[in-house]
Amino acid sequence: MLIKLNKRSTPKSSEITPWGVYQKRRDFLKTAAIAGSIAAVAPSLLLPREAKASAFGEMVTRGRYSTDEEKTSFDAVTSYNNFYELGTGKEDPAENADKLITRPWTVTVDGEVGNPKTFGIDDLLKRYPLEERIYRMRCVEAWSMVVPWIGFELGNLLREVEPTGKAKYVAFETLVDPERMPGQTRAVLNWPYREGLRLDEALHPLTILSVGIYDQILPGQNGAPIRLVVPWKYGFKSIKSIVRIRLTETMPQTSWNMANPREYGFYSNVNPEVDHPRWSQSKERRIGDFLRRKTHMFNGYDEEVGQLYAGMDLSKNH
Repeated sequence: MLIKLNKRSTPKSSEITPWGVYQKRRDFLKTAAIAGSIAAVAPSLLLPREAKASAFGEMVTRGRYSTDEEKTSFDAVTSYNNFYELGTGKEDPAENADKLITRPWTVTVDGEVGNPKTFGIDDLLKRYPLEERIYRMRCVEAWSMVVPWIGFELGNLLREVEPTGKAKYVAFETLVDPERMPGQTRAVLNWPYREGLRLDEALHPLTILSVGIYDQILPGQNGAPIRLVVPWKYGFKSIKSIVRIRLTETMPQTSWNMANPREYGFYSNVNPEVDHPRWSQSKERRIGDFLRRKTHMFNGYDEEVGQLYAGMDLSKNH
């Protein structure tokens, strides 16, 4: 099934946040310190769902750029994860998430910018409008999910720091702290975890920084407190627990490309016509399904992002 997306256009009056709802953001922010204290004690926030159903309240605009496919269950999204900083097994991140303390937390944005800044995570929560984006996510290992992310467009943050004319790429780094990230005690990758995008990819409105899922504060195993989400690329491009974003003139190194350049290229766009050296990418299994389904170019977002790669050899630039 192809993903149906709402086109980017002038917002309808019904989509504009009412003043009263905007004012309620202030009430939410008064509780941010409390939420931070809770996160410090139990950052994964794996409480009964009804106990945390109002984590973002009415702050979130819903439905923009969303697929109409059935969402993957909350339990699956928070228990079957790739997050090597918390362990290499799919269940390891959830088991070790209580070690990932997320307050205090800052994100530095620097490099080829005119206005470098360091943001506290709670400042970011109040700085930009939060939206729910229900995105289809594809893992290179041929499994997929449909996840309702809560976050804001990365482009909003990048424009605030004023990229210079030399800025061509955006590099990301995750936290390095083996006490909070026990997977980093093992040399499975060259820490810190690194990722990168071209600047036009980073500025695309589909690219977001996520701070939550399913109306919940982002659990540790899903990349708390802030992670990248790029729905037309394989999941390992969506770096978790970000502490630095750096704009560069040259293509940055990325962790999986450094570890195994034959299998993991810089772009890592979902391309069913290019097989991974160890398995086919033409089909995928949605978590919870028995049968496989066809994989679509750019994960079904071809109409939205295909023009970014016009004229490129997408088998060579994988």
